[in-house]
Amino acid sequence: MAFQAKPTSGLESLLSIVTWLLRVQVNILQINTADRGGGAEGSARSLFQRYRQLGHGSWLAVGRKYSKDADVLEIPRPPVAGAGRRLLQIAAEIARANDPALPGARRLSINLERLASPTRLADWRAGRDEMDFPGCRQIVDMCPAPPDIIHCHNLHGWYFDLRILPELAQQAPLILNLRDTWLLTGHCAYFIDCDRWKNGCGQCPRLEVYPRCRRDATAENWRQKADIYAATRCYVTAPSQWLIDQARQSMLQAVDYKVIPNGIDINVFKPGDQDAARRELNLPTTPPIVMFAAAARHSVFKDPQTMQEAIRLVAERLPDLLFVCVGVKAPAAALRQLNVRCVPFITNPSRLASYYRSADVFVHTAKAEAFGKTITEAMACGVPVAATAVGGIPEQIIDGETGFLCPPGDPSELAAKIIHLLCDSKENQLRRRATAAQRGQEFSLERQTAAFLGWYEELRQNHILPTTP
Repeated sequence: MAFQAKPTSGLESLLSIVTWLLRVQVNILQINTADRGGGAEGSARSLFQRYRQLGHGSWLAVGRKYSKDADVLEIPRPPVAGAGRRLLQIAAEIARANDPALPGARRLSINLERLASPTRLADWRAGRDEMDFPGCRQIVDMCPAPPDIIHCHNLHGWYFDLRILPELAQQAPLILNLRDTWLLTGHCAYFIDCDRWKNGCGQCPRLEVYPRCRRDATAENWRQKADIYAATRCYVTAPSQWLIDQARQSMLQAVDYKVIPNGIDINVFKPGDQDAARRELNLPTTPPIVMFAAAARHSVFKDPQTMQEAIRLVAERLPDLLFVCVGVKAPAAALRQLNVRCVPFITNPSRLASYYRSADVFVHTAKAEAFGKTITEAMACGVPVAATAVGGIPEQIIDGETGFLCPPGDPSELAAKIIHLLCDSKENQLRRRATAAQRGQEFSLERQTAAFLGWYEELRQNHILPTTP
């Protein structure tokens, strides 16, 4: 919305400008697991920072705070009753403060907090969703000003009480930003090939899938979520149409649904000179480079087996390749005989962009994926992508133009597509790199920010807060 001054006196024009600026300023409260990390954490943090840069009131309420940013609000953990349980809570705070410097500190802090809460402990033992997080009721009161919008990202991660959603919706338009399918199921973050979630879970075939359940209380969890949503007036957004389509088939019935893809910083992730990137990273300039990211140890939704087998097949055909694996210090056992350069997890976006620019192909495999951020980053740097066609990935890659899509769990087909990209004519390679860059640049943080701000303003103007009974 652009401001147009009317031909009035100088004072009247100034007052009009000030009034307009005040009217379009939005106080935005976002809620997420933490203020640092990949995926949802990075996306929420980028939006939070961008809103603040644009002059909006912007706050990020998190279960775990790592930064010293005053606008990041850590959800409080009220002291528990009983000396023994209080000691457990204090120990959890110490463990949390040492995350990530101390391996396993996050898991330790979660378990200690669980032991300090009889309710959480009982729910965990029974396989029920843990919701005993009383500090969540203070989230809105923590904000310096009343929020005009409450925008929730990941609500799983052992920090949030879903039962406060109806209360939050009473205070401001409430957006649920789906990052996976946990809000739609009885326990799992992705249902993969199970459809029990559509009509009520129970007799779960995959209790071990994250977040793992000790016992099958999935039908009870599903019903509890359905009851909460029935009492909540909310709006749903997701980064892909695929995920929105799943939400529409679920018990999460919203006032409105909107696809807004995740954005990246295209001032960082952009095309550049491949040879210069390799020199910067001390990589050889001659052999083609195939880049891929190592799957996180806890992520059962990636597909490292297909990745490793495809890479092995490619190496058999093209032995002079260099494979660059980002996210680990040593290659998987299946790849140790290959020419693999491993790079530990990269926190500097500019350096990560240089690795993308150094590559000829980026490979991504998954069993489930709402939106592949690394896919967008690689394309924005001018690198074609070979990836499995699951979830929202087909909405990112233009098959045959910015890369290739392959059936999930098919290493032979994936290897064939990687080889095709590497052995294609120079003209086609240059065209594909340019097309990939153009496609990747469409997923900008600016575009994502503008889409959300436009939607926020629409909700402010048209949203009717529910009346209390």
